[in-house]
Amino acid sequence: MAEDPSAVLEPDDSPKRKGAAWSVHLLTATGAVAGLMAMLAIVHENFSAAFAWMGVSIVIDSVDGFLARACKVKQVLPQFDGALLDNIVDYFTYVIVPAFFLCMVDVGPAHFGPLLAVLMTLTSGFQFCQTDAKTPDHCFKGFPSYWNLVVFYLFLLDWNPWVNAAVIVTFAVLIFVPIKYLYPTRTRVLRPVTLGLGLVWGALIIAVLILYPERNYLPWLYLSLAYVIYYQAASLYFTFRGYPG
Repeated sequence: MAEDPSAVLEPDDSPKRKGAAWSVHLLTATGAVAGLMAMLAIVHENFSAAFAWMGVSIVIDSVDGFLARACKVKQVLPQFDGALLDNIVDYFTYVIVPAFFLCMVDVGPAHFGPLLAVLMTLTSGFQFCQTDAKTPDHCFKGFPSYWNLVVFYLFLLDWNPWVNAAVIVTFAVLIFVPIKYLYPTRTRVLRPVTLGLGLVWGALIIAVLILYPERNYLPWLYLSLAYVIYYQAASLYFTFRGYPG
């Protein structure tokens, strides 16, 4: 007779499962440490390191949700709100750190950095506190405050400062527009394509950071924009066509 799989599962209150659950929460919290390291790198004008630390926080955010579901942290540690921790860390790393970058580095017009940073923090504060910020079919409603990526591209593309300001204002407005943006690790439709292209995009970003600033990184940077265009196009397509779930 085959062994009952449920018989070999650890109970929710076992030290092993609690240890695994706390480890996931600790991993989520280290995203804030990565954000802090990014801010220190910004202060010292080590922009490659700053963006690398922002990248580390993105990687942590990309995997901790999957690990939390795999470890069933809600059942194992019901007294600890991992979703709240995740939102706190995400607001810090996706919003506050890039806002600090704008305050310290002239990406927009001179003396406009703090104003643009305030715009980012206020609009994203609204977005993070919406009860339907994530839809039942696992999409983000409105621009999901990817400000770390916005400042990364605007800084390295070195466009006109007024163009950069217009881009930031546009994304701030898009927070309030109910476009359904793909949640790369959870949206079922096109998930293998999205994740596969995301890995290629990540490799290109690493190449850019290795090449910056001594060698020509722009071809790799522009090539990485193909994924950004795909992500935006797919989000718009499923918003207006109707997301099949």
